[in-house]
Amino acid sequence: MALPAQLRSIQHHLRTAQEHEKRDPVVTYYCRLYAMQTGMKLDSKTPECRKFLVKLMDQLESMKKELSDNESITQEVVGNAHIENYALKLFLYADNEDRGARFHKNMIKSFYTSSLLLDVLSVFGELSEENIQHRKYARWKATYIHNCLKSGETPQPGPIAMEGDEEADEFGAEGFSGQAFSHGGSFRADPPSQDQSLDPGPAPGIGFAPGPGSVPTGPPTTNYNNIQIPPGAHAPANTPAELPPPSESAKPVPGPRSIPTVDPTLLNTQQLGGVHLTPEDFTRAQKFCKYAGSALQYEDVSTAVQNLQKALKLLTTGKE
Repeated sequence: MALPAQLRSIQHHLRTAQEHEKRDPVVTYYCRLYAMQTGMKLDSKTPECRKFLVKLMDQLESMKKELSDNESITQEVVGNAHIENYALKLFLYADNEDRGARFHKNMIKSFYTSSLLLDVLSVFGELSEENIQHRKYARWKATYIHNCLKSGETPQPGPIAMEGDEEADEFGAEGFSGQAFSHGGSFRADPPSQDQSLDPGPAPGIGFAPGPGSVPTGPPTTNYNNIQIPPGAHAPANTPAELPPPSESAKPVPGPRSIPTVDPTLLNTQQLGGVHLTPEDFTRAQKFCKYAGSALQYEDVSTAVQNLQKALKLLTTGKE
């Protein structure tokens, strides 16, 4: 079933879901959940939209049963960490390529996909200010670099001032298809699903259709030099991204591993009297532990210790 025109704004999230069906069904599930929730707000009354959204709901119910033993589906805090970590992994890869002036379709795809996944985080609640900034910057960078390459210009690498508050969708971003990015790199989309009952629409290539002023030029108006990646932003081991390996010049040079000092006040793990933890406190503590576990997958002891200390402090004092 083709995507109704009224639901056009969720096309790219559904395309991302389709691309990840084989390699990361958790990403697929939450992209479709976001698309369904957003679609309900856009138009749930016209017959074609209602029919499309009902099919999407059925698809989600089927996936939920198939993934009933996956804690990223059964526990929201784990699912939240899974999507956030994967989005930031893509962002960090693209940002590293950008800072190294290595401009190519894979890095544009990674910037744009990370912005879509940061959209998806809203199914878990309100986005943090950091993630709002990451999303805007990633979407703008994808547009900027694509339009520069399309017009034969050399993009300016690294963090630069962003002109205006436009985002890619406002320029008419069409069809960031996996196929369009599969040449000359290893960011490959899976073959289309055999279940074509829900078609997210055509994907004719990168296809940014520049509007007036869509290629950033002129004096800067918004500065994005201070964007910070939050600690613990590591992709879980079960989210293979199939990203191209970093170039030799981009690989970190091995060196002595620095271990952060353990806060001596946390050595006493007894909870202070009068501390009442809220459900939100338990959720945050779980998230810190999840980040610590993800960091250990990358042998990042420093980040693991920092996040475990945050969890201990929260649980014993009620404060971060």
